[in-house]
Amino acid sequence: MKDVAAAIMINDKDRVFIARRAPGEKHAGGWEFPGGKIEYLETPQECLQRELFEELGITARVKNYIAESIYEYPKGAIRLLAYRVDLVGGDIRLSVHDAYHWVDIRDLLSYDLLPADIPIARKLVKAPPKSNETDDSSNFVCP
Repeated sequence: MKDVAAAIMINDKDRVFIARRAPGEKHAGGWEFPGGKIEYLETPQECLQRELFEELGITARVKNYIAESIYEYPKGAIRLLAYRVDLVGGDIRLSVHDAYHWVDIRDLLSYDLLPADIPIARKLVKAPPKSNETDDSSNFVCP
């Protein structure tokens, strides 16, 4: 099973960031919380800082772990570990995505999210974190 980290970025209007995978990319056309595969000897936090810079050109501060989702894709299972992330700097530029939106958390499930992201989105819709929430928010595991 591959471990993958996902960024839950929420702006000051309590909107969450999602991005759509570009044509030619794995899972093209699917919306996701940005992030990527955790490399050998890398922490999820280091992974998110690296992936967000590589894929979106932004620097980020990784905060607290908030959720996990396990999903069996045809080519193998992943464990998606979601963390609250604050955008610290940089202008968003797309490389493996072709679009992004800051969406109202209540609208997340109206997007064609990738299967591993859906349980996390459902939990966010039920118990949305706020942009100013501290690192003491409660964690949850998605079935």
